[in-house]
Amino acid sequence: MTVAVLTGIAFVLVLGVMVGAARPRRSRGASDFYVAARAVPPWWNGAAITSEFTSAAACLGTAGLIATHGSPMLWYPAGAAAGFVVILALVVAPLRRSGTYTLPDFAEWRLRSARLRRFTTCFVLVVGQAFLVAQLHAAGVVVRLLTGLPPWLGWAGVAGAALAVALAGGLGSVTSVQAAQFWLKLAVFVGVGAVCWWAAGAPLVPGPDGRFAGAYRAGGAGLAGVGDPSLPGVLSVLVACALGTMGLPHVIVRVYTSRDGPGARRSIVATQALLALFCVVPPLYGVLGHVHVRGAAADEIVLLLPARMLSGAVGEVLTGLLAAGAFAAFLATSGGVLVAVGGAVSACVSRAGVRSFRTAVAAVMLAALALTALSSPGVSVALVLLGFSLSAATFCPMLVLGIWWPRLTDVGVAAGFVTGGGVTAALVAAEQAGVKMGTLTSCPAPVAVPLSFAAMVVTSLVTPGRVPQVVGRMMARMHLPEHLAGPPAYRSSRDDDRWS
Repeated sequence: MTVAVLTGIAFVLVLGVMVGAARPRRSRGASDFYVAARAVPPWWNGAAITSEFTSAAACLGTAGLIATHGSPMLWYPAGAAAGFVVILALVVAPLRRSGTYTLPDFAEWRLRSARLRRFTTCFVLVVGQAFLVAQLHAAGVVVRLLTGLPPWLGWAGVAGAALAVALAGGLGSVTSVQAAQFWLKLAVFVGVGAVCWWAAGAPLVPGPDGRFAGAYRAGGAGLAGVGDPSLPGVLSVLVACALGTMGLPHVIVRVYTSRDGPGARRSIVATQALLALFCVVPPLYGVLGHVHVRGAAADEIVLLLPARMLSGAVGEVLTGLLAAGAFAAFLATSGGVLVAVGGAVSACVSRAGVRSFRTAVAAVMLAALALTALSSPGVSVALVLLGFSLSAATFCPMLVLGIWWPRLTDVGVAAGFVTGGGVTAALVAAEQAGVKMGTLTSCPAPVAVPLSFAAMVVTSLVTPGRVPQVVGRMMARMHLPEHLAGPPAYRSSRDDDRWS
């Protein structure tokens, strides 16, 4: 099995680096490097978004939660998909028309505050690190479980390949890798799942309670509410996913890679269609894993399934294919997060350009490796949901109010960030310390998000003098059709331009 697994992993990593390395000659300027020349077709962009969104949590963790906690976990993929509906309805076109590149860019342009830009960058860094560490830990789990080798080899493989792709051509390289690897992941996971389903023989039919035969693990939420099968627990996770998606740095940057607003909207529609195709994967493996893989950790169930159902060479080959598909997921998400976070950091700390971007990307990945070494394995899904929760409690209110409410101020946004981020961190820390307050501590989003909105609104209302004088022009820029709004009022400092 070790040979098949290592062959599959090596194939995916080498293929990713080769595809990414073919892009640099098309990335001449800094803007081309950061946003793929704003020329990514909608379906190609949609495949890339779906690829980076179907991360370790979607490919391994969610299926494991379905296997261990039952049918309530089937709602987790639905919550993630709902996030793109919110983005399409409230954010995509206005954000694309703003002319900014990243969330910190938008904060500085909309609120006219360089300090707020730096503050926003700090939260982008925290959310990005949560996603990066989740991918690295998942890669370590695959390597340790299937080969017996040290987990750090998995971390190093994903980190090295993601760095090579990001440094080669920025978001253009990453987009090429992600779009190609989406179809690889889909074929591998659906194909191997279909073979395992056929090998199971008789169809699996749920009982009267909607669950399959056999004992499930007792409920009880982990970090960020992971695995809580109660109705409040599931709804809390859905809120975090639905509202947090719009603030994920590696997702929101995709709005800027389209040629125009309609192209950005079509990219999100394409994402929804492709994500619907992939949503068959977690239930398929969750049901099979519950029946055929007992006693394993949630992150391990998918990987152990082929060998438990099919002995000999067939099981080994299928396991190798799953390892390849899993590493394709880790690489796609890691590359997208790395470019988005590295771009935000480089533009914040220096005069942005390709060289500073590469330095920031390397620093972000080194920090992720250090955090991975200091944290415990087996927390991939928890870290991803924690990233969703923090994004929902900070970036979601800023984007919604910044796009639709002209009276928002920079002080209001800062107050909302402190409130939403502070409540999320405090509740998660309380839960980890053993303080039990039910769903309140395990699933902070339903509490933190309304408080963040309230803090932004109230603080903005008591600081009316901080409203930008040109707010009318900015609102018109975001909401008028592009042919009427004129040229962008702002371009990022990485293009060496300022406000007009």
